[in-house]
Amino acid sequence: MGKASSRRRRGFAYERELARELWNRGFACMRAPASGAKVRRRAQPDLVAMKNGVILVFEVKTRRREGHVYIDAGQVEKLSEFARRAGGLAFIAVKILDGRGWRFVPVERLARTRGGSFKVGLEEVERGFRLRDLEVLVSGGYRSLDEYLGQGKDTNSQKDA
Repeated sequence: MGKASSRRRRGFAYERELARELWNRGFACMRAPASGAKVRRRAQPDLVAMKNGVILVFEVKTRRREGHVYIDAGQVEKLSEFARRAGGLAFIAVKILDGRGWRFVPVERLARTRGGSFKVGLEEVERGFRLRDLEVLVSGGYRSLDEYLGQGKDTNSQKDA
């Protein structure tokens, strides 16, 4: 078994982990079965989660250590297209494998690289939503997505519950 297939299996495991986390928090959640498939022509995210009529779509990325997360332009475009058609919100779900937990960066916060792909800088990962922020977002809570997008680091400084 090669490194690529081993890496893909680990990636699928993290997608399933996130799906379980969201499910345990009351979301209806599913992993797209064609996730990562080369034959994937339609716009499909890695995960779709729904709660209280709010649809969230995710492209899942992991990193062993801090650093930029790079995303292929085609993946971002397909994720955004799926979210637009579904009337949902698109996020890059990032897990840095050092115990920090998941962070969710809205696609609107991605930066274009000179090569045309996208990146999420470490600061954006740190400012990203946490699981509890997603719960508030879909609960009909008191803050809109625009308010969350404008928030600073200090609001997100507590550990996930």
